[in-house]
Amino acid sequence: MANEPDSASVRFPPPLVYLGALLLGLAAERFVPQSSFGIDGRLLAAMGAMLFVAGAAIMVVAAGLFRRLGTNVRPTQPTSLIATTGPYRWTRNPMYLGMALIYAGLAIGLDGPIALALLPLVLIAIQTQVIAREERYLEAKFGDDYRRYKAKVRRWL
Repeated sequence: MANEPDSASVRFPPPLVYLGALLLGLAAERFVPQSSFGIDGRLLAAMGAMLFVAGAAIMVVAAGLFRRLGTNVRPTQPTSLIATTGPYRWTRNPMYLGMALIYAGLAIGLDGPIALALLPLVLIAIQTQVIAREERYLEAKFGDDYRRYKAKVRRWL
């Protein structure tokens, strides 16, 4: 993944972090006897679907806003402005939040407690290896404007 000089210098695509951990967790389920939430499959599927749809909706809205504003979605590309409307009024990272909800929805819907247990590790990796880089980049590029936004809006929720 090539980074532009004017970018957050994120080293790997965040969606692949979520996907890799999810697949690892679901694969591990095959080797652990009795690995299950112990809840009716229809209820798990319904809960998982709700989380998945909520996460996908947040991501679509956030990415659509970036496109309408004319800034890049990928963290390897330059950012031209700070998005502060739409879901960015409540969270500084709606796309990563959306990915986390999709991950949780799939893990629950597929009855994958091991996969769900890996989600906090994924969030730590995203926080330390992606969000921290993005925040340093945005602070360096936008200065006080970004610091004011950061003081007003929470990182996750």
